[in-house]
Amino acid sequence: MKKQRKPYVTEKTGRLYYRMTWLDGNRRRERYIPLPNDEDSADFDRAYWAIRSGTAEILQEAPRTSWEALIQSYRASRAYRSKKPGTRKKYDSVIEQLREKNGNKDVCKVTRAQIRAIHEKYAHTPRKADHQLQVIRLLLNYAKNELDWIQTNPAEGIKLFGSQKEWQPWPDTLQNAFVKACQELGDDIALMAYHLGTGTGQRPGDLCGMKWEHYDGEYIAVLQDKTAERLWVYCPDRLRRFLDGQPKRGAYMIPKNLTQPLGYDALERRFRKIRTAIGKAADGHVMHGWRYTAAVALAEAGATDAEIQAVTGHKTAAMAQKYRRQAAQRRLSRQAQMRRE
Repeated sequence: MKKQRKPYVTEKTGRLYYRMTWLDGNRRRERYIPLPNDEDSADFDRAYWAIRSGTAEILQEAPRTSWEALIQSYRASRAYRSKKPGTRKKYDSVIEQLREKNGNKDVCKVTRAQIRAIHEKYAHTPRKADHQLQVIRLLLNYAKNELDWIQTNPAEGIKLFGSQKEWQPWPDTLQNAFVKACQELGDDIALMAYHLGTGTGQRPGDLCGMKWEHYDGEYIAVLQDKTAERLWVYCPDRLRRFLDGQPKRGAYMIPKNLTQPLGYDALERRFRKIRTAIGKAADGHVMHGWRYTAAVALAEAGATDAEIQAVTGHKTAAMAQKYRRQAAQRRLSRQAQMRRE
């Protein structure tokens, strides 16, 4: 028999919360306060009864300069509202963590050491660590320049980890190894993501949003999350043959179930499992590299900047020019060395 939960305890995205509700005038409000996940533990009981009795630290009145107040002010600002939906979504992934863990804490008391500790905590995933630091720095700049809460930004000057060779195009040998590993492990979803990524040149997050109804046998209508624009991307022959041979397991090409897509984080976990199976040869290569693989292949085939942009959706020609320079360097290197023979 399933154990009955304590009143007001609910589960969201695999985590337990205490759900508080109240009326604000005629509007119904609610708040979810995180709880320890082990309902049989003493820590859970202490946290639960502290919240229910109103003595929990998280329920105490927050200072005027709290992280919660900063986040609310920033989200109401033009600086936040003018950003693209995809950019806001990426910011929100960090902002919600800050709200949950530090909502009632005073922004004015945050130290450089605390921020550096957050950055170092994610050192094993450098891009994630740098993104955390950049969003914190942005919020503290807002607190400093727009709200006049602090005189200096303690996040300024903390060095980013920077590029970790994460944007390299995939050589043919590694692509073949990835396909083989997917087949050996029976991971049709990772294999689908690979073919969509190298075939359309789109960002991994955008691959997750592709529906079967977006594919007409020649083109895929891609809605780019970063730009909020719809692109019609022509599918090369290899991708068309692959898609035409796949069963439809749901509305999405990369499905979680019949009606929902698999999320980026779940897809990346599958990707890492395949990369581990390949071994050292795959070190330093990431899913985003499939986008670069497609762009470099286009450049090597002689595509113009405008043609590359029509596929990848880049707003400026700068990246397309970079791909063409890489392709030209490889071709010219061969020509130069052939002269020696």
